[in-house]
Amino acid sequence: MQKNSIDIIKSSGEKVKFSLEKLRNSLTNTGAEDTVVQQIIDTVISELYSGISTKEIYNRAFALLKKKKSYFASRYKLKKAIYELGPTGFPFERFIGAVLKYSGYEIQIDKTLQGKCVNHEIDVIATKNNKTHIIECKFHGEQGLNCNVKVPLYIGSRYNDVKANWHSSTKKETTLSSCWVVTNTRFTKDALAYGNCIGLYLLSWDYPKGNSLKERIDRLGLYPITVSTLLTNREKQFLLSRDIVLCRELIGDVFYLDHLGISNTRKEKILNEIKHLCKH
Repeated sequence: MQKNSIDIIKSSGEKVKFSLEKLRNSLTNTGAEDTVVQQIIDTVISELYSGISTKEIYNRAFALLKKKKSYFASRYKLKKAIYELGPTGFPFERFIGAVLKYSGYEIQIDKTLQGKCVNHEIDVIATKNNKTHIIECKFHGEQGLNCNVKVPLYIGSRYNDVKANWHSSTKKETTLSSCWVVTNTRFTKDALAYGNCIGLYLLSWDYPKGNSLKERIDRLGLYPITVSTLLTNREKQFLLSRDIVLCRELIGDVFYLDHLGISNTRKEKILNEIKHLCKH
């Protein structure tokens, strides 16, 4: 039986054909050497069977990567790590704000803006070069849930209300330039068509191609602390509760690791993992 003809089950329950190319790409993107990638592919392929879930394939590849180097596994688990920012979605807003801050934007989180008709709570306000962008974050805590057309419909109408008030005010020092919709999952075809049609900037896990959320994170080395394979869930939640959302925020500032009572040996391993992740 050809391995590319094997049916696998996605998290949404959809049945698709196993893709060797997708597995190879996801492993290569971790930075692992070609020989390591091929070894893992050979092992995973030898264990494939019809009806295997994508979660089982992921877990096997993750375990094999972790045995090689923890930071390979950390990069591999990026998508899962973003789900782990939940369940409220607020850490995801802070994460998006932190990513934009490192891209040179001035950031405000969870602010209220006056619209022409009503007030609106805005997840992230980002300003750069005298242009302000309002950003709405749609976080899904479960895989398989996508943003449908209702999301850009709703956000587009809110943006128009804010814009109508903004441009009528003489006190504004910046131009309201755009509205972003950011999600950790994907947009449906209609959501993309409508959002693009009305001029929203759409950013999802895999969209736009070449500048998607995943690609931005990898390119800038701005990984959420939840990617760490060495920190426990309790430690990650403690750091998130202290507004530490990026791995690189721990480099040069070990106060929180010391506060958690982490031993020097373990702390060194954690910082080594983080430095390799952020090396871009």
